[in-house]
Amino acid sequence: MKNKTAIEIIEKLGLIPLPEEGGYFKETFKSKRLVKSSELGQMSECTCIYYLITEDSFSALHKVDMDEIFHFYGGSAVEMFQIDEAGEGKLITIGGDLFNDEIPQLVVPRNIWQGTKLKNPSKDAWALLGCTVSPGFEIQNFHIENKDKLKEMYPKHSDLIEIFGRDKPKAL
Repeated sequence: MKNKTAIEIIEKLGLIPLPEEGGYFKETFKSKRLVKSSELGQMSECTCIYYLITEDSFSALHKVDMDEIFHFYGGSAVEMFQIDEAGEGKLITIGGDLFNDEIPQLVVPRNIWQGTKLKNPSKDAWALLGCTVSPGFEIQNFHIENKDKLKEMYPKHSDLIEIFGRDKPKAL
């Protein structure tokens, strides 16, 4: 994969643009087993996707009502910016260089604002990730805000929200 382009990977895996959030994805698994939650209702036990970002197609700040596990598969390292429920922010590098403070897997607890970009964006750079969600992802449990609203909510993180947010999320 090292010498492949984002377009080649998108075509090989059958990825499509991910509305609102950005990037490219393909659902690879949706459990047929259903679980019930008093909070979320009935839904699939687990879902999994491929997720690809490029220099100009990144994951805008959003949150979901379920826990997510990100897996790094290849390409350039990515930075994830998170804002927790207490309003504290942090940057985490997801990548394959274990001895350079990169981690290949990351759990994002539910209700954490998160956005992901290439750590060192450059022409033709990309990153391929996987995301496993449990209970399974459902669109009604996805939440996104424009960056002005997020800056209003978390003014101390305005600089990073400017980088990881969108003026207006892409419509579904």
